[in-house]
Amino acid sequence: MNFFITGVAGFIGFHLSRKILSMGHRVIGVDNVNDYYDVRLKKARLKRLKDFSHFDFHKIDIAKQREMKKLERILAKTDYAIHLAAQAGVRYSFENPDAYIHSNITGQISFLETCNRIPQLRHVIYASSSSVYGSNVKQPFSVKDKVENPKSLYGATKIIGEIIASNYSERYKMPTTGFRFFTVYGPWGRPDMAAYIFTKKIIEGKTIEVFNHGKMKRDFTFIDDIVNGIIQYIQKISSEKKSKIDHKVYNLGNNKSEKLNDFILAIENTLDIRAK
Repeated sequence: MNFFITGVAGFIGFHLSRKILSMGHRVIGVDNVNDYYDVRLKKARLKRLKDFSHFDFHKIDIAKQREMKKLERILAKTDYAIHLAAQAGVRYSFENPDAYIHSNITGQISFLETCNRIPQLRHVIYASSSSVYGSNVKQPFSVKDKVENPKSLYGATKIIGEIIASNYSERYKMPTTGFRFFTVYGPWGRPDMAAYIFTKKIIEGKTIEVFNHGKMKRDFTFIDDIVNGIIQYIQKISSEKKSKIDHKVYNLGNNKSEKLNDFILAIENTLDIRAK
């Protein structure tokens, strides 16, 4: 099968691409390799992916349609398109809102426009986020819950992204599926995520700042579970004669919330170092 994957230099995009490539499929990957965090990490991920002969990389800003149109001939035989490129980070969305509008909204539209011009495309999959639940208090979160009060611009752009995908699905008869990821961690992870930050501070002997006495709960999800969830979903829909033309959204997480203190304790035990 042929896959078109955006955000291949990112954390989830890298792991998913590597898994798909290891299964013998072809991946056409794009990424703008921006400097939101250390570019060396992104380039190191790309280097690993380029070890596969059936990986084709293009450095492109997916929000720019003129650049995306250059790929149309290459993408003509794509079976599945997976959109993982995004401007991530909750706090940073308040500091640089334009980046989120550009990448997460304009980029979503540009990606779907490109997909609409791929003749044999079977299904579109894109990344949403648990951030869409915002100030919702009911637990566990359900895709049937209303998502009207995001706590960040990042969460708001993800809600809008889901609405855009739903509109494209209905108007252009394009099967689309969104996955709401829950705090993903693991090897090659982002330096701005809790697992990386806490581990680094413990190793360096620096104080970890914890709010609400560490009782706050998060649904931490290991990267392999995210990748396996997406792969299994693709295998399910690929076994169908024809994808149903609709828009669906699923939660993809651990389904078990952990206290922040317990998460830190697990890191301490692994490192055999006490946090300050």
